[in-house]
Amino acid sequence: MEKSIEHIWKHGFDVENKLIVPKLNDLYNRKSKHIVAKFKRMFIFNTWFLIIFSVLFLIYSFFNGFLFGGILIFVLFNSLVLINRNLFKTLNKLDTNVSSFEYITSFDSWLKVQVAMNKKMAHFYYPLLFVCFMMGLWFSDGGQEVINEVLGEPHQIYLVNGVPVYWVLGMSIIAGLFAIFGGAIYKLDLYLMYGHIFRKLEELMKDINELKN
Repeated sequence: MEKSIEHIWKHGFDVENKLIVPKLNDLYNRKSKHIVAKFKRMFIFNTWFLIIFSVLFLIYSFFNGFLFGGILIFVLFNSLVLINRNLFKTLNKLDTNVSSFEYITSFDSWLKVQVAMNKKMAHFYYPLLFVCFMMGLWFSDGGQEVINEVLGEPHQIYLVNGVPVYWVLGMSIIAGLFAIFGGAIYKLDLYLMYGHIFRKLEELMKDINELKN
């Protein structure tokens, strides 16, 4: 009798486990797909936002004497879009015919590579964005008026061989700070946009690892 009861007890747990495991796998499959799909939607939205913003800013700059800066910023933003779209294409190469654990692990690894790459680029494109804006301001109608006023006054301390030294020095220092802290600024921007997705991904990875172990 004891053996039969023990057998029934163990058999009951085996049957229950067999019912639970497929449900858990299905749950994690759906969660994995949901996280990746949400990331894709956010990425596409943000790239289109950059494109539309750069076009509108270019149009605005054309009618407000800031065309040089508008062109530089347009080129910079769309270069970033092009680079990240090429990186995004590699996401579609991830194998979907695998378990939820393998798929979400592959996505997590892919995401870390893209973040690391963009973090490195941020040390260049944040100072470039600042320099583009300041150069655009320098060559704008308003900027030229300020330059003419400075050149028309006997304030030669501002100029060395026609170059406004203090202005250039200040711009260089700020651009240098953007270069140093570009990675940190990028991480802040990234978490403002994708923070909720990263948190869900981290929770899912933790749950799957615990289940696997």
